[in-house]
Amino acid sequence: MICRRLAAGAVALFASTALYAQAAPLADDAKLFGARQSVSNVAISPSGSKVLMLAAGPGRTTAVQVYDLNGGPMTTPIMSRGDPESIQWCEFATDDRLVCRYSGNVPVEGVLVGFARTVSVKTDGTELKMLGQNQSFYDDGIRQDDGYVLDWLPDDGGSILMARVYIPEAGRTGSNISRTKNGLGVDKISLSTLKSSIVEQPDRLASGFMTDGRGNLRIRIQDETSDGATLTGKTNYSYRKPGSRSWQTLGSWDPKDGDASIYPLAVEGDTNSLLLLKKLDGRDALYRMALDGTNGLTLVAKNAQVDIDGVSRFGRGQRVISYDYVDDRARTVYFDKEFDALATRLGRALPNAGAINFSSASTDGQKLVIFAGSDVSPGTYYYFDRKTAEMSELAKVRPALANRTLAAVKSVTYKSRDGASIPAYITMPTGASGKNMPAVVLPHGGPSSRDEWGFDWLPQFLAARGYVVIQPNYRGSSGYGDDFQNENGFRNWQTAIADIIDSADYLVGQGIADKNRLAIVGWSYGGYAALQSAAVDPTKFKSVVAIAPVTDLALMKQQADNYTNSKLVQDFIGKGDHITAGSPLRNAKAIKVPVMLAHGDLDTNVEVDHSDRMAKALTEGGIKVDYLRYKGLDHQLEDSNARIEVLTHMGQLLEQTIGK
Repeated sequence: MICRRLAAGAVALFASTALYAQAAPLADDAKLFGARQSVSNVAISPSGSKVLMLAAGPGRTTAVQVYDLNGGPMTTPIMSRGDPESIQWCEFATDDRLVCRYSGNVPVEGVLVGFARTVSVKTDGTELKMLGQNQSFYDDGIRQDDGYVLDWLPDDGGSILMARVYIPEAGRTGSNISRTKNGLGVDKISLSTLKSSIVEQPDRLASGFMTDGRGNLRIRIQDETSDGATLTGKTNYSYRKPGSRSWQTLGSWDPKDGDASIYPLAVEGDTNSLLLLKKLDGRDALYRMALDGTNGLTLVAKNAQVDIDGVSRFGRGQRVISYDYVDDRARTVYFDKEFDALATRLGRALPNAGAINFSSASTDGQKLVIFAGSDVSPGTYYYFDRKTAEMSELAKVRPALANRTLAAVKSVTYKSRDGASIPAYITMPTGASGKNMPAVVLPHGGPSSRDEWGFDWLPQFLAARGYVVIQPNYRGSSGYGDDFQNENGFRNWQTAIADIIDSADYLVGQGIADKNRLAIVGWSYGGYAALQSAAVDPTKFKSVVAIAPVTDLALMKQQADNYTNSKLVQDFIGKGDHITAGSPLRNAKAIKVPVMLAHGDLDTNVEVDHSDRMAKALTEGGIKVDYLRYKGLDHQLEDSNARIEVLTHMGQLLEQTIGK
């Protein structure tokens, strides 16, 4: 994976030139596109002499690999089987010690519960240590999470600042050493000895903290609850002045507050200010708030069409260098002229560099990990030395696709039936005529999410099989402002579903798609939308694929009663006639075409019962159903074998119903 170093201007010489001209067998395409990406989470060590990456193994396994850029041996300090635990990320704390996070879902007394743990391990695989509070037989509650890293303390190598979850003990008799601390606190932890010192006492009401990147605690986050456990949806923020121990009121985020709500992003220690999002003309704008007691606000950036998404820091504890937004593509605007020029230069030098991201940096900021990718390139990680301008390729995200010509993605806008402008993306098979083709509508999940321009393995698979794909950012999608979000895709499902169906009519009206060869495929809310669209318009689509779909809004509300976000789910879905009319399960008899379902039985986003019931209802109604039910997998089906099987069955259904 580690290649020799070369000058930045020479990288383009190594771009792939081989073309894939012949149509591949379904089994080959399913394997190529269904396999998980080979690497992710590439990070560089504080000195810049090592890099780590998460490498996908067979099925659902993942290994942490550490490479010595000076020629030392590669090591694999830890790995996960994905049954049920999966590594989420790893980062260098020092050149020789990592901090990693793993998580999973497990059934506890009949309820699926997510868990997450943070560990430290040396790069040679020794000294694996848990960083959270030690578990006790007498814990007065389920320990789902142990906390998270707040600050890497770049000026104090070997220690981290960690927000730690503390659970008191109960039922211990005959002892005066029972633990009584309760809530989220902040500790400074030595990774070599695990000795810790208290920075902030545990607070039962605290749900998070923010630092300035240099070890100074500046923001406290408190999620409001109605009964000590059930979330209300409101979050309160407090701040500290430099050197102070007192918390002062900063503001809050509350859907009911509208333009008064704030959402903190990052503290700038040098300017003693907070970068935050706040509504302006119905869209998220970027502001800077003074943390000097005045809470004075200054507008930093806004966009008339879309929300500002967030900001990016450079390196550990260093300055904020940019902000981001997405219109037809993801955009990065740099505050720093040097980085603006560097991003432009790299974009010209790197092959298929639709987007340049500065993923990781050494402590001195001179050695970088850069990611470059586009619609026709899954992406590549590079090492770059700012002093010497030398660059080398570290790893391709999907090397198996390096010699495959991928389908270009085009941004379009179409009119809905009520005249609204709906943005969408079209992926056209390479070399296709673009006329009278079989087509797949692919609505995104969420519903409060959105599709973006770039590589996406699912539409690329469909395009490889000869289908033109449209991905509508229907009303209910996020990123386009409050009016476009239109309550949400459940409460106002009629509008969202109409926009999705209208995307198929747009393809037909443009002469791109054959009206008799349309199918619809979706994941999560997208799976809900696929099923509901087939129920609302039974003759539009010839087949339906729904992966991990919501099928019954009342069931979703009922299942949320077991969790602290129950009120949020209740409010999000709401009450009224739309609960029945907007549930595919309640309208299963209206669906007249073959349906494929896929679902993992450890899904905490949408419980597998949704697909179980849908499969039963459709089968009882005489509809042909192909149901893939996966043991031990969650909402994302992060298993190459499972995804390959899903794509194989999907390809077979589409060939049978809309051809190629």
